[in-house]
Amino acid sequence: MAHVALADFLAELDRLQADAESAFQQAADADAVEAARIEFLGAKSGRLKSVQKGLGAVGKDDKPAAGKRFNEVKQAIDAAFEAAQNRAKAGPALRAGTPEFDPTLPGRRPRLGHLHPITQTIEDLKEIMGRLGFTVTEGPEIEDEWHNFEALNIPAEHPARDPLENFYLSTAQALAKSTAPASAATGEPPLLLRSQTSTVQIRVMENTPPPVRIISLGRVYRPDTADATHCPMFHQIEGLLVDRRVTMADLKSVLRLFARSFFGGDVHIRFRPSFFPFTEPSVEVDMSWHDRWIEMGGAGMVDPNVLKAVGYDPEEVTGFAFGLGVERVCARRHHVTDIREFYKNDVRFLEQF
Repeated sequence: MAHVALADFLAELDRLQADAESAFQQAADADAVEAARIEFLGAKSGRLKSVQKGLGAVGKDDKPAAGKRFNEVKQAIDAAFEAAQNRAKAGPALRAGTPEFDPTLPGRRPRLGHLHPITQTIEDLKEIMGRLGFTVTEGPEIEDEWHNFEALNIPAEHPARDPLENFYLSTAQALAKSTAPASAATGEPPLLLRSQTSTVQIRVMENTPPPVRIISLGRVYRPDTADATHCPMFHQIEGLLVDRRVTMADLKSVLRLFARSFFGGDVHIRFRPSFFPFTEPSVEVDMSWHDRWIEMGGAGMVDPNVLKAVGYDPEEVTGFAFGLGVERVCARRHHVTDIREFYKNDVRFLEQF
């Protein structure tokens, strides 16, 4: 074998290291890294293997220095190969210079949301009325005319059943053919989006003998023009108590306890005479908080016709019912002047609650 000078062997090692490090640095993906590995570290035809063969031609006295340098170059090439592998596994972000994940750094606290103010109010109402002995019940939002009107003492000719005052789920042609809308195509009474949560009371009384002490909360629908105190879709809390010897005094006491629990001690209740088909006598409920009276909803004694419709004997039991707008209660509590703000999905507004 021809003799190789130490200087020439070391120069060849330097070129090999420079070429290998450059190739691994420029490898853009796993395929390029593998190609560079075969070229420089291949077991049979790799350039490092070829240079290693030349180590035997170095003079005996120069072998220690040549072997030491060869090992240093091999370690450098191996390190360049490993770094290229890691970059290929990490993806484009790391290869572009994004710093690696540091597990020793403190974590970032996630930003958590919270319940909508209307939902918060509903949960508070459930808790307060639960303490007063009322059980929460639910019912469908799509109703039939029996539960939404007839059982509530609202006859077919009543203006509350007008198609323009409700969201009927029927064709316009069918609605135009009847004062009490019915489907001309099927001959069946139409369905509608419930206009009050009183429908839940009917469903409960149909299947539950007295005494009954319930509240129902949920969405109701009326084609009202949206303004500061009205919305086509809103939430109601409806209360019902049916038992022996129930009076208007019981109704006012329950509403007073409810108002004081929800708003605080400085609350007053007053009734104004009104009319609702399903209660007799009927009243409008006003609440005063911080010397300002606000209309909150309607109430009254359950009409005997409603009791008869569900199979109760009005000579044996009496009851009261009340319905309050949840949006109005929520707005009053938080000093919001326009209930439409609750539905604009403005996070700057909602995150205050």
